[in-house]
Amino acid sequence: MDLEYGRDARHRFDYYPPPADAQAGPLLVWVHGGAWRSEDKADYADLARSLARRTACPVAVPNYRLTSPQDPIQHPAHASDLLRFLHFLLRAPQHAHELPRAPLAGLVLIGHSCSAHMLSSILLSDPFPELEPSPQLLAATQAVIASEGIYDVDALLRSFPDYRQWFIANAFGDRPTYSDVNVASYPLRPGTEHIHWLVLHSKADVLVDQLQSETFFARLLSLKANVSKNFDDLNQNHNDLLHSDIYAQIVADFTAAVRAPPAVAAQTPIS
Repeated sequence: MDLEYGRDARHRFDYYPPPADAQAGPLLVWVHGGAWRSEDKADYADLARSLARRTACPVAVPNYRLTSPQDPIQHPAHASDLLRFLHFLLRAPQHAHELPRAPLAGLVLIGHSCSAHMLSSILLSDPFPELEPSPQLLAATQAVIASEGIYDVDALLRSFPDYRQWFIANAFGDRPTYSDVNVASYPLRPGTEHIHWLVLHSKADVLVDQLQSETFFARLLSLKANVSKNFDDLNQNHNDLLHSDIYAQIVADFTAAVRAPPAVAAQTPIS
């Protein structure tokens, strides 16, 4: 189901309902990667259907504006689109009767690659006023899953110097340092203390090194965030893992643990 959340042609999202007999659960928001320059929500229809089936939760997959010669936008515009979408979900427009009222059951936000950076820019305390989430959005967000994420752009360029001209200079500007967009240096945003974080990384990813996820996990741990990691179970390349059963199952198991009553959740280990 293709729906709109704004006036731009990219302000659209696909919605996948849960199984008919599913109990009320959080809305999963899966945000595609693509180096701030490519990919589309339609590329992940099979994954979204798999997540809806395995979690018994509805799934929404938004598009956002991409950096291109025709539209040379830069950060934080992409994340601003995502924030617009999340606020749209909370408004639950009356005409969009197909959508669940997200605040009642909560949100589980899932970012992959560059979208892990986008979600972190919104939920951590960043220097961009246009990325400030509403208190209602923070309260509704139960969990964040970040896979193969880009967090520290300067460290990424030390590992992959060619990325500067491939996409970083276009998405962030060509400048000597990107320390201001290093989400692995941001503090927690007040109102996010309840959020569960899961940081994922595949041993076989050749496009983004595990140092990115290790650094981000260590930062969240130092902030005393409720954070877990899984750097062991995925063994596919950067995007290939999204089509694997294990990725969908990790998301489903984590979502189930977040949904469980506290006494049950505390007994459900997440590696």
